[in-house]
Amino acid sequence: MTKTLYFLLPFFFLFTFKIKAQTNIFDNDPAIENWLNENHIRTLGLGIIENGKLKQIKVFGEIKEGVSAPYNTIFNVASLTKPITAMVALQLVTSGKWNLDEPISNYWMDPDIVNDPRAKKLTTRIILSHQTGFPNWRWMKENKKLSFDFEPGTKYQYSGEGMEYLRKALEIKFKKSLDQLAKELIFQPLQMNDTNYIWDQNTDEKRFAIGYDKNEKPYEILKNTTANAADDLHTTIEDYGKFMVNILEGGNQSPKIYSEMIKKQVKTKENKYFGLGFEIYDLGNGEFALSHGGSDLGSQCITFILPKTKQGILIFTNADEGYKVFEKLLVHYLGENGRKIVDIETK
Repeated sequence: MTKTLYFLLPFFFLFTFKIKAQTNIFDNDPAIENWLNENHIRTLGLGIIENGKLKQIKVFGEIKEGVSAPYNTIFNVASLTKPITAMVALQLVTSGKWNLDEPISNYWMDPDIVNDPRAKKLTTRIILSHQTGFPNWRWMKENKKLSFDFEPGTKYQYSGEGMEYLRKALEIKFKKSLDQLAKELIFQPLQMNDTNYIWDQNTDEKRFAIGYDKNEKPYEILKNTTANAADDLHTTIEDYGKFMVNILEGGNQSPKIYSEMIKKQVKTKENKYFGLGFEIYDLGNGEFALSHGGSDLGSQCITFILPKTKQGILIFTNADEGYKVFEKLLVHYLGENGRKIVDIETK
C-alpha cells in the first residue's frame, strides 16, 4: 500500500469536469476511446446493473501498448476493499459469531493506544461508520503513531486505520487471515474467482491494469502478500458487480443487520451519510444510493447501487485523473438520480 495514498478516498467530485456539448459519446465505442484519451485514461471498466442484475460489462482502452483491455481486466480498486471487509464482519454478525457492539478490545488493542481508555470504546459499528477518531493513517502523524483525534463514536472521520484495527481483531478471534475469511464468506459463494486481497500464484498479471499518473507514466505494481482491510483489493468489473448485486439482494445478512447497514449512522455532509461499510446518499422521495469509492495512485474507482430501483453502476479506471469521467457516466446511466448524486457532491 502506497504511503502517498490520497486522503479523499471515497469522495471524487471535488473537481467537476464539464465536457463541451457533443454527440452522445455513448453511442459508439470509438467515441468513448477518444474521450478516454483526452482525459489520459488508459483503461476504463464499466458495469451496469439494471433490475437487480449485472446487465452490461464493458472495458475500454488498452491493457498495454497496442493490446486491447479484455472484459476481465483486473484492477486495483483501492478503497473499494473496505466494503468487502465490512461485509465479512456483517456476515459474521448475522451468523452470531461476532457482535456489532462488543468492544474490539476484547480481542485486540494496538500497542500505541493500549493505555488510552478510549480504546475500550471501539466497536465494529463505530469502525464501519468511520467514527473511530483515528486519522486515515498513522503515518500522517508527526510521530507516526496511532492516536485518537476525538472521542470514538462522536463524529465522522474517514479512517483506513479503523478497518485495519478490525482486521486484526477478526484474525485473532477466528484464527484465520482476512483473505481466508473473505474467500469462505464472499469470494467462493459468489464465484468471485478473480478477486483477492493479496497477490498470489493465481493472479494473472497479463490481465492487470497498471496504474498511471496524470502524465501517463506507469506506477509500480503493488504485490501485497498480506491482506490490508482498507486498500489494494484487486478485482474485475464482473466480480465486483456480483458483489454489488448481492448487496442489493440483502448481502446474505439477516434483515436486522441489513437494516443497520443501510441506516444513517453518521452524517458526513448535507444529504450524505455513512452507514456500515457504505456511504448513503439521500436522493429524496424515499430513494437512496449506497456507494463507495477508491482513490489511490493510479486508481480512481467508484460504485453506486440504488436499492429502490435496483439500478447500479461500477466505474473503474487506472489513472490519477480517472474521476474526471465519473459525472458524465453517472448522469448517462443513472439519469435523474445520477444528477442528484452529482449535485450532493458538488454543493
